[in-house]
Amino acid sequence: MFTVNALDPSAQPENLARGQCLLHRGAARDSVSYIESGRVALGVLEQGVMEHQIGVLEGPCWLDASSAVLNLPHLVDAIADTPVALRRVSMEDFRTGIADLPVTAQAVLIDVAMAHRQQTEFAVSRLAKDAEARCAEWLLSHAQSGAQGQMAVELHQRKRSIAVQLGIAPETFSRVLRHLREQSLISGTGRVLNLVNPNALRSLAEI
Repeated sequence: MFTVNALDPSAQPENLARGQCLLHRGAARDSVSYIESGRVALGVLEQGVMEHQIGVLEGPCWLDASSAVLNLPHLVDAIADTPVALRRVSMEDFRTGIADLPVTAQAVLIDVAMAHRQQTEFAVSRLAKDAEARCAEWLLSHAQSGAQGQMAVELHQRKRSIAVQLGIAPETFSRVLRHLREQSLISGTGRVLNLVNPNALRSLAEI
């Protein structure tokens, strides 16, 4: 049976506090974690903050076993959303356990791991685009036409409050605005943002 006890009965439990990082994107690890209890948030960290969250895991379960099955780096970051109890199994023992499975079971496991990774890749690739689309839609919905027909948005709220409405981190909101300026879609750095290219913003917002 493909369980943590079967793979490594000697694996010692570890207790992690809320907020501790369990996985880093792009990193290869020499062990695979089995979450015995607790909740883990998956997504993209920026400066230690979960800027985009794409899902959660509740123990008991394996943490990103797909990457281990395929021998590929992690696609997402993972932090403890609650206190977490886990046990780590060496990559060597994990892969030995896979090799001991029937050939048919190995093939199914690899297919499932590949499908899961493709879904995760798609979710991660959409994060930045979704943030820009939400910002573009917000700008268009709050824009007013000036005397010369130019559309502009007056920021009556703090950027942090706007970011909360959009479901993104304040740092993400600032970065998206900077990116829109670099693309000459908006201008202005104070409390008034000019919509230089409303049509391009509409395309970005897909409305």
